[in-house]
Amino acid sequence: MGLAPVNLPARRLPRLALALMMGLAAVPSLAPVTSLPAFAKGPDSLADLAADVSDAVVNISASQTVEDKRTAAPNLPQGTPFDDLFEEFFRRRGQGPQGGEGGPRQQQRRSASLGSGFVIDPAGIVITNNHVIADANEVTVIFTDGQRLKAEVLGKDAKVDVAVLRVKPEKPLKAVKFGDSEKMRVGDWVMAVGNPFGLGGTVTAGIVSARNRNIDSGPYDNYIQTDASINKGNSGGPLFNMAGEVIGVNTAILSPSGGSVGIGFATPAATLEPVIEQLQKFGETRRGWLGVRIQSVDETIAESLGLGKPRGALVAGVDEKGPGKPAGIKSGDVIIKFDGKDVKDSRELPKIVAATAVGREVSVIVMRGGKEQELKVTLGRLEDGEKQASLDAGKGDKGPAPGASSVQKALGMELGAVTADARKKFNLKEGMDGVLVTSVEPNSPAAEKRIAAGDRILEINQDAVSKPEDVARKLKELRDQGRKSALLFVASPQDDKRFVPLPLN
Repeated sequence: MGLAPVNLPARRLPRLALALMMGLAAVPSLAPVTSLPAFAKGPDSLADLAADVSDAVVNISASQTVEDKRTAAPNLPQGTPFDDLFEEFFRRRGQGPQGGEGGPRQQQRRSASLGSGFVIDPAGIVITNNHVIADANEVTVIFTDGQRLKAEVLGKDAKVDVAVLRVKPEKPLKAVKFGDSEKMRVGDWVMAVGNPFGLGGTVTAGIVSARNRNIDSGPYDNYIQTDASINKGNSGGPLFNMAGEVIGVNTAILSPSGGSVGIGFATPAATLEPVIEQLQKFGETRRGWLGVRIQSVDETIAESLGLGKPRGALVAGVDEKGPGKPAGIKSGDVIIKFDGKDVKDSRELPKIVAATAVGREVSVIVMRGGKEQELKVTLGRLEDGEKQASLDAGKGDKGPAPGASSVQKALGMELGAVTADARKKFNLKEGMDGVLVTSVEPNSPAAEKRIAAGDRILEINQDAVSKPEDVARKLKELRDQGRKSALLFVASPQDDKRFVPLPLN
């Protein structure tokens, strides 16, 4: 049976609907319809584009063998007419009628997942998401003509969620190429092709909704956001521009329901291409490494350091074994330019550094003491740095002797010396120096900035302090200079360091 039409009273229909039903002449008060410019109407059809690229888009089937722990069968009454039925039932489930001989036993079972991918080389190079293949034992690439080829994983990277596969086809494959994702603008049309919910090749279209989205999924987040429908199974599939070039790889969705709500995220081609090149060449990534810990620069920090406006990345710590140390980078420096590229904020720096070749000497411009200074740094390899231990806590100078200074109060904090008793109370190692925070007033600015008892103040506005009197003197200097805030360099009992701006009034 067909659906019955629903008749609504005319008075409940919107005025524009009435105009469409009766003709504009029946509603003379309506303004004439102004035609939209051609570019705002969108493409007349995506059929030619879809036909041109669809054969290069593939389905990815990834399977993994896992241990399946079967639970023991319940204790069943004996001597019933159903004994044979229960015996057969639990035998088929891999269990004996009383849990099997020797209790429950483990069996292997296969766990499968489906995703999407695309061919970038006719010889058989396929791109997909790392999370699609994960720890799979077997990966199969399925083409639009039904051909199924076993794939070899050439390399994968969890940080940008990409994997490079290789298949061995009998004849050259249809391939697509990457485009310039940096040229994409908010409002540009895009088309996604993939395997949502295992349905096979599916085409959806939309626009670029936003750029440089950070969804806290990794250190290099700069996603393209799109309203083209992306669902489970689209992961690893391409996002095309209207020229048929891949400008992103569909990676994630934002959805309370698990289905598309018009907010999808694709990793830009500009982020992926250098990583894919490394995975093809080396089977692993080789990212540049500067060897510094950084934090964001807000308005208060910018004012404290005389930057004018928030910009750059504030160096909160320098790895003793990293390349930044011999180059002269110091805690408190603000990196505003790296290898000729402006560092707009702290999120930009890791992406720029990671994309720079290992072993290359680059120029780093820092703000130090209100002045720009150029340093030369020869980059190390991030993967080597990740294997090294973090800064050793006990390499600083010895702290002040017990009873070297008195207790003072400042900025809602009670301050004292790092004495032997204090080391024991707050579990501080030898060499952890500075001015000890012994207590913090509730609801004070220091408390709001999460400064706590046991923290140590190492510097104020990049001047070292070693006793409470140093803190009082430095704060007075800043007030006399008309400064509105002080920038404290603070270390936790675990020696994690960060800059904390506090108002002086």
